[in-house]
Amino acid sequence: MQQRSLIKPVVMAFILLLSMQALAQKAGGVLRRANDENPPSASLHEEGSNIVTTPFVPVFNNLVTFDSTKSISKPDALVPDLATSWSWSADNKTLTFKLRRGVKWHDGKPFSAADVKCTWDTVSGKRDGGWRKSPRKAWYANLQEIVVDADDQVSFKLGRPQPSFLGFFAAGWSVVYPCHIDGRQMRQKPIGTGPFMVSSFEPGKMIRLVKNPNYFKPGRPYLDGIDMPIISSPSTRNLAFVAGDTDIYTPSATLLAEVKAKRADAICEVGLSYAYTQLIINRTVAPFNDVRVRRAMALAVDREAVIKVKGAGLDRLGGELMPPPEGAWGLDKAELAAIPGYGADIEKRREEARKLMREAGYGPDKPLNLVLSTRDVARYRDTSVLILDHLAKIYVKGEMKTIDTAIWTNMVAKRNYTVAVRSRGQAIDDPDVSFYESFSCTSLSNVDGYCNKDMEALFEKQSAMVDQNERKKLVKEIDRQMQMDVVRPTITFAALPYCRRPYVKGYVPSLNNQYSNLRMEDVWLDK
Repeated sequence: MQQRSLIKPVVMAFILLLSMQALAQKAGGVLRRANDENPPSASLHEEGSNIVTTPFVPVFNNLVTFDSTKSISKPDALVPDLATSWSWSADNKTLTFKLRRGVKWHDGKPFSAADVKCTWDTVSGKRDGGWRKSPRKAWYANLQEIVVDADDQVSFKLGRPQPSFLGFFAAGWSVVYPCHIDGRQMRQKPIGTGPFMVSSFEPGKMIRLVKNPNYFKPGRPYLDGIDMPIISSPSTRNLAFVAGDTDIYTPSATLLAEVKAKRADAICEVGLSYAYTQLIINRTVAPFNDVRVRRAMALAVDREAVIKVKGAGLDRLGGELMPPPEGAWGLDKAELAAIPGYGADIEKRREEARKLMREAGYGPDKPLNLVLSTRDVARYRDTSVLILDHLAKIYVKGEMKTIDTAIWTNMVAKRNYTVAVRSRGQAIDDPDVSFYESFSCTSLSNVDGYCNKDMEALFEKQSAMVDQNERKKLVKEIDRQMQMDVVRPTITFAALPYCRRPYVKGYVPSLNNQYSNLRMEDVWLDK
C-alpha cells in the first residue's frame, strides 16, 4: 500500500512537468532565414542541393525520420512520421509499413499507401511521374516490388537482405509525394502533407511558407510561417543576420568570428557537417585517365592549408565517409595518414608528384594545361584558388572557370568538365547511400566515369552484412582503396557554425547529415 501511494504522486508530477513544458512553447510568429541561392526547382526528388532541401523539406513528411531533438542521427533514433510502425519479414527481404489514417495532402485529398507506391515506383524508374531525373535511383537497385497491402499498409520487397534499407526513408530527400500531382507542379509549387505549405516561390527573390492548419501532429507547427529571402552573397547574408533581418544563419567558418563580434547575443554552435569538398577528375578524358596524373594531383594538394584558410582551422580531414567521432564508418586520422595526399611532409609529397608528372610526360617546359571548373559560390571559388596554386607546383598550369548554380549540377552530371571542385553532402551516414549513389557504374550521380566491377561486388557484400563490426572493417577498406586510386579525392569535411538568435527555440543542428533538422515543426519563437 505504501508503495502504491508513492507511485501516484510521481506520475502526477511527471504529467505536470510535461504540461509545463508544453505551455512554455509559444505559438505564432514567422521565422526568417536566408536561402543561399535560387533553387533550380522545388522538387526534392529531382534535385541534390541544400538550397532545395532548406526551403522545401518543411512541406513534406517521410515514412520515418530521425529524432530531431538529437544532433547525431543514428539507426536506433528512427521515429514514426507518416508510418506508425514497421516490421521485417522472417527472411529479412520484405519491409512493411503501417501508415497513419486520416492524413490529408495540402489540397485536402487523402494520403494513402498508393502515394507511397507512386513515389518510390517513380524514384526507382518503374513509373513516369513527369520528373526530369531521379538522382537517388541507385539507392534502390535492390528493390524489386512495392505492394499496397491496404490503404494504410505498404510493403517493399527486396532481392536480398539489406539492413540499411530502412534508414533510406529517413533521409531528407526521401519524402512522400502525392500520386495525383504531376512533376511540373512539384517543381513549381509542391503539395505535401508537412507542417508548412508553399505560399509563394518567387525565383531569385523570396520563398514563403505558411502554417498547415490541418497538420496531423497535434499542436505542430508552432510557427505561423517561414520567410526565406534568396540572398546569394555571403557578406549580404552576414549583414542581414547582424542587422536583425534573419533569425537563423549558417555562416562560413571564416565569418564566425565576425558574427560573434557584431552580435554578442547570437547563439552559435560549431559542428562537423556531412558536407565535404572534393576534387573531381573526369577520368574519361586524357590525360586524366592516367592514374599517375590523378595521383600526382592528389599528392600536390595541401589539405592543411585548405583547413587553415577556407575552414578557419575548424575543418577536418576525411575520406569518402564522414570521419569519427561524428561519423560511424569513416577513416580516422591514423588510417588517413597512410594514404597518398594525407602525409604530413607536403614537400616530400610534391616531389613524388613531380616525379609522376615527369613519367607521364610533363615538366617545367611542358606543363599540363587544364581548366578547373567550380560553382560560382564563395566557398567553391576560395578552395579552387588554393588548389590551383598547389597544382602549379607540380607542372600544372590551370585557370578557374566559374559556373552559375542553375546549370552547375547538370554540367557535372553530364561530365562537361575536365577537373572541378565541388562540395557534396550525404543524406545519411550509411555506406550504401554513398557507394551506390556516387560510385555504382550506372548511377546518375557518378560524375567522373568511375566504374569498377570488383568494387561494385564489394558494395554488394558490405550492404548485405548483418554483423556491423565486420561490415565496418570492409567499408573502411573500400574507402581506403578508393582514396588510393584517387577516386574523387576528398579535400576537407566542413565545420559549420549554426547561429541563431536567443529567442529561436527548439532548433537542434544536425551534425552527421545535412537535412534532418530542416522540417522546423518543433521550432518556436520566444518573443
